[in-house]
Amino acid sequence: MATRVFSDEELEALRSFPAIGKDELIRYFTLAPADEAFLRKFLRPATVLGAAVQLCTLPWLGFVPDEVPAAPLAAVGRLARQLGLPVEVLRGYSMSREQTRTDHLRQVAKYVGWRSAKVLELKELDEFLLARAMEHDSPSLLFRLGCEYLRSTKVIRPGVVTLLEKVAAARTEAERETHARVAHLLDPERSRGLDGLLVVDPQLRSSRLHWLVTGPVQASPPSVKGEVDKLKFLRGLGADTLDMSSLPAERRRFLAQIGRRLTSQALVRREANRRHPILLTLLAQSAVDVLDSVVQLFDQTLSGAESRARIKLRDELAERAKLSEDRLALLDEILPVLADAGIPDEGVGTLLRGKIGMSQLRSALAAATVRLPRDHGHLRLLDGSYTYIRQFAPKVLETLAAGGRPNISNSSADNDCGSCSHSEIGGSAVGP
Repeated sequence: MATRVFSDEELEALRSFPAIGKDELIRYFTLAPADEAFLRKFLRPATVLGAAVQLCTLPWLGFVPDEVPAAPLAAVGRLARQLGLPVEVLRGYSMSREQTRTDHLRQVAKYVGWRSAKVLELKELDEFLLARAMEHDSPSLLFRLGCEYLRSTKVIRPGVVTLLEKVAAARTEAERETHARVAHLLDPERSRGLDGLLVVDPQLRSSRLHWLVTGPVQASPPSVKGEVDKLKFLRGLGADTLDMSSLPAERRRFLAQIGRRLTSQALVRREANRRHPILLTLLAQSAVDVLDSVVQLFDQTLSGAESRARIKLRDELAERAKLSEDRLALLDEILPVLADAGIPDEGVGTLLRGKIGMSQLRSALAAATVRLPRDHGHLRLLDGSYTYIRQFAPKVLETLAAGGRPNISNSSADNDCGSCSHSEIGGSAVGP
């Protein structure tokens, strides 16, 4: 049932008066002189105050609850003070016939320029809800949007169940409209290919759908190659050239989310006209997402190799600095001897060898290091990761170079499509 959207308590709340804030109290429950003149036509104090509550409640809520005396006490008290009536007289309004209250509402609506929900207004509501259902599928959200639309057009909100039935009909119509807009992409061969995504692949030990929506765990050569395989598979299906611009961006995102969330078994149980648009949208979105994933993983993996090279370089420079400190200490002992003019030249070597010791001099000579290049040897250390980088870099670069520009209209942005041509879905596909 349509009413299953809300619990019994929520349904009752939607039919009743809510709590009122100070701003709403001042905005909606302040009478103008013309309002008072209009209300005095109802003669009896109970009907005057009752009609006043209806007059102020209609713009506030977009409808008037059946139990008019149940209006917030602060609102009733404010109206009673403006009209010079006791608050208690509103109790008598509950004894008025339902037809009387309905007649009062009709007069109030005419006075403030509101209309009852007739066939024409409900048809316009259907069109509004269908447009919103193409963007949002949440029934509670559509219900609230419907209420806001009716208020903005000054149409009295029909019963909760009636409006919920309108929401349910709009959601059903949105599914039909979605299929109609992508039907030109669903030839028999492509439809079979879409259904093939739900079949368990012996090599993968899962369905292709599950494989596509399962992202990489970490940035590593196997992860990069796995995402490249997905990208090749998607391009083999022509997913990167699918033009889904006939559907609103919000609808595409919604359908792609369903495709990621539901299992293959759950999708198989859905009718083809509901299942195929979901899979088609998921494929188109995956072509963009997987390409982004390949580029991101490629960058992260290269950055990881570069970061490890920097760490290794930092350690080597620290060790080199330590050796340099030892050699500088040795130089501090040598320079005073060399600078002392009183020591004959032929005695300098003998003095240094005797003072410092041959073993220490030989150790310093053995520790002599090659002069570092401008980058301190960073590229040399990065070259040590060549074998690691070669595991994935050529495959990524080859795939990106061959793919050209992706069809950006598959994502939330709607730009020009790529110029590459690929085989249609159901044709040969490159798997992992």
